[in-house]
Amino acid sequence: MADTVWNPVVWLANRTLSAGNHLVSITDAVRTDGGKFEQALPKIRDLEMEDIQKALEQGLNDFTHCRSDVMGLAILYPMIGLFLVWSAFDRNVLPLLFPIMSGFALIGPVAASGLYEMSRQRELGREVSWRDAFGVVRSPSFGAIFVLGLFLFLLFFLWMIVAHGVYSMTLGPEAPESLAAFIMDTLTTGAGWTMTIVGMGAGAIFAGIVLAISVVSFPLLLDRNVGVSAAVVTSIRVTMRNPRPILAWGFTVAALLAIGSIPAFLGLIVILPVLGHATWHLYRAAIVPEGG
Repeated sequence: MADTVWNPVVWLANRTLSAGNHLVSITDAVRTDGGKFEQALPKIRDLEMEDIQKALEQGLNDFTHCRSDVMGLAILYPMIGLFLVWSAFDRNVLPLLFPIMSGFALIGPVAASGLYEMSRQRELGREVSWRDAFGVVRSPSFGAIFVLGLFLFLLFFLWMIVAHGVYSMTLGPEAPESLAAFIMDTLTTGAGWTMTIVGMGAGAIFAGIVLAISVVSFPLLLDRNVGVSAAVVTSIRVTMRNPRPILAWGFTVAALLAIGSIPAFLGLIVILPVLGHATWHLYRAAIVPEGG
């Protein structure tokens, strides 16, 4: 009985300790000899534009195979989106409606970790169900995934602060009278266009940072226990070595998320799982297997 009661507590303590160790590993990596650290990094490949299309096709194939399971999980995303829209009808939150919706993509990589795990299990030839999505918490790299996820949430909140600052310096600081008035001021005033242009520029910077550090880092951590620093550095190296394909991937993700958000966010039930599975296959295309 004692073991039954204390096992979850011990598990939580171990995972918390693991997360702390991964935080320390970031500092250690900075102090480590650069050559040795680089030699320990996974080998990367050159990507072609065709790899983006192939990853999407493979992601769609995974979604088709696991459709009933992933759709049950993904229904949470439109519910979150609709809740955000409903919340934004509060006049004080209204200016942050679009930043919140677009900023959801900043935390998308960590939200899709369960989908990466499902694709990984299917790649191993195993039968996959929705339960496999929660296998992430049993991963040896869960601490690292947790830490990297916290960093993405930090970027999301920083984006909210920046977006609110842009609004305050243009159309604000007072809250808009209504949604209609806010839209009218945005589209018909110089301050509104300034807010739109500056906000989109700032958002692009945040999106570029997240894309660079997360394009392969979360799948890599699920596949190998390499630590946060190695995963992030590898993701950045993939981005720098393949700027055109990675930029095309980023635009593809943004476009599909926008399309999926239009019909009351219902399209995200399909779009997000396909993108999640496709990210795993893009990782496979970008990283040389161990021993390869």
